Amino acid sequence: MSDDISSDKSQARTFRLHNVAVPARPIEPALYLVATPIGNLGDVTLRALETLAGADVLACEDTRVTRVLLDRYGIRNKPFAYHEHNAAEAGPRLLQALADGKSVALVSDAGTPLVSDPGYRLAQQAIEAGQRVIPVPGASAPLAALVGSGLPNDAFLFAGFLPAKDKARRDRLGELLAVPATLIFFESPHRIAATLAAATDVLGGGRRAAVCRELTKTFEEFRRGTLSELAAYYNDVSNVKGEIVLVVGPPEAGTAAEAVDVEALLGELSATMAAAKVATEAARITGLPRKELYQRLLDMKARDAG
Repeated sequence: MSDDISSDKSQARTFRLHNVAVPARPIEPALYLVATPIGNLGDVTLRALETLAGADVLACEDTRVTRVLLDRYGIRNKPFAYHEHNAAEAGPRLLQALADGKSVALVSDAGTPLVSDPGYRLAQQAIEAGQRVIPVPGASAPLAALVGSGLPNDAFLFAGFLPAKDKARRDRLGELLAVPATLIFFESPHRIAATLAAATDVLGGGRRAAVCRELTKTFEEFRRGTLSELAAYYNDVSNVKGEIVLVVGPPEAGTAAEAVDVEALLGELSATMAAAKVATEAARITGLPRKELYQRLLDMKARDAG
């Protein structure tokens, strides 16, 4: 990051639409959180373009990625890097720019800033410093996946990335088991098979779900089915590519109460029985798979021990 983080005011602040230069109106001093396209560059809003062109300072995760968008719309504002690896140095300088009465626009590589990226820290610090923080809404991968999944959208929970390690992943899914809402996760292509397998075991293979891949891009795909169906499909598919959002429908009515009862039953039986016998007896009582109950008991014991 250079010493001067201001834009070059000798250049006209404009953006281009269909080869027509459009002047960007001056914007008030504030931190602007600007949503950018998640794939298709045509999804940018006019307000976002005007903000990117008119801001005194333009901060982004990766200058190369942001430069593609700026070049597409003829924006000459110079982007400066702000990401998790330089936040300790870049953050205070952006805050100083705000204190000096400058406008700062913050973008992520794709989608809405602060959603699973380090921009949250900067926004929090700006608010604490008494600066205005203004969202410029637009593209959002979780919302695009939700509305395209065909699953209930009256209540939903965005849970970000699941842990990479299997036990931690299953523990997190267990915490979300009884949430009466559609669940939305980001996932990497090389982990989607393992995540679907874990979700099938923990959440139940009958829950409806959708794997939403490469949203708004040329090879956009929505693959819908039950968790067990999707787990079986991706178990047999190699070399999955692209960015993925996994959407899982809410539990059926009564599932939450059942989950709590099962854990209580396992806890009660384990007080007087060995783990293998507990799983056998709990399977007889509940009708659930013995293997699933045995694993749940092990997870309970590990959680209690931790």
